[in-house]
Amino acid sequence: MHVYLVQHGEAEPKEVNPERPLSAVGRENARRVAAFAGRLGIEVHQIRHSGKARAEQTAAILGEALTPPGGVIAVAGLAPNDAVEPVAGELRRSAQPIMLVGHLPFLARLAGELLVGDPERAVVRFRYAAIVCLAREGADWQVAWVLTPEMARHIV
Repeated sequence: MHVYLVQHGEAEPKEVNPERPLSAVGRENARRVAAFAGRLGIEVHQIRHSGKARAEQTAAILGEALTPPGGVIAVAGLAPNDAVEPVAGELRRSAQPIMLVGHLPFLARLAGELLVGDPERAVVRFRYAAIVCLAREGADWQVAWVLTPEMARHIV
């Protein structure tokens, strides 16, 4: 089983727009990564996002390229400072590949919880609009691969 963790694309500063939608660079980087992920044939059952504008827009761009059968939906529990244990527990029980589009420090804490059982341990360096693929075999999780906008820029 795979889970794909995505930090939202670069957003407008709060001073420019308090809703913090994606910046032009954020949209372009998300499109590049999404297009490459689509070319790779990555399959996800559902894309879930926090509901914040920057995460929702990033998830929508990924959804256009990946067309998950379960859709692109906002869910509670993915905000920057939410507890990671409920989401980690759900992912441990899931058989479907899921993509989560969210924020730091939540995603970093979730990766720490899944990979080493410690949400306070930094084990993955997240980048705007990058996809971190975690693979589960039995009860163990490992980083399978990471796709950054810089990598996609040279390929797409």
